[in-house]
Amino acid sequence: MLYLLAEPFSNMLEQLAKTDVTYIELVDDGLHTLNNQRVSTLNNLAESYKLKFSVHAPFADINIASPTKEISRATVKRMEKSIRHARNLNAYLWVFHPGLQTGTGIFYPGMDWRQNCKTAKLLFSIASDFGVKAAIENVPEPYPFLMKNAADFTKFYEEVNGDIGIVLDVGHANINGQIEPFLETFARKIVHVHAADNDGKGDQHLGIGHGTIDWNRITDLMKKARYNKVVVVESVEHVRESVQKLKQLFQQ
Repeated sequence: MLYLLAEPFSNMLEQLAKTDVTYIELVDDGLHTLNNQRVSTLNNLAESYKLKFSVHAPFADINIASPTKEISRATVKRMEKSIRHARNLNAYLWVFHPGLQTGTGIFYPGMDWRQNCKTAKLLFSIASDFGVKAAIENVPEPYPFLMKNAADFTKFYEEVNGDIGIVLDVGHANINGQIEPFLETFARKIVHVHAADNDGKGDQHLGIGHGTIDWNRITDLMKKARYNKVVVVESVEHVRESVQKLKQLFQQ
């Protein structure tokens, strides 16, 4: 439901009642920030229309690699609240972003990375305690995220134990030239896919087929990797068209 994030929560609910897909990703941020009342309303919709939810953790002003203790504690508190809502929605997955490099990082080499790993482990532990499956998403240039390419994720898994899956964002990977490395290296780790197109330079969240991504190649690689889980359309335009295009490609 990313394409409706700029619209009131009530508008998003109206569209949920009209959707022709089963799996919906809710964005716990902005105008769609979850609370107990909204969770109750969403559960009623899910029961009526046979919907299944994943929850995208908040990302505005969130940096799980923040070295400032007060900010780090506030971040974990906010993320735990999101995990709790995911549990109450019976969400099949909770998606979060890795941390970002900070302005002081150059003076303390490795500090941002260590905090990123520490907080990711903590969030995974909290999610596990709530019975929620958590997964971390690859993120794009030019933002100063710490985990953008397959090599970053290899390093992460060498240092962090636990069954933290990968959310492969195809659009992000396209910008970084990392689509094939992710699919070839982490076929067994990828538990969720975000699909949107772009021009290879910016994260425009275009409709499928409206950018430079070779979707025939992508779906072939995903079939080769035996990916059989959810693909969420994260386009902000041509959304229903994008859903239909992907259905057709995977059925070929």
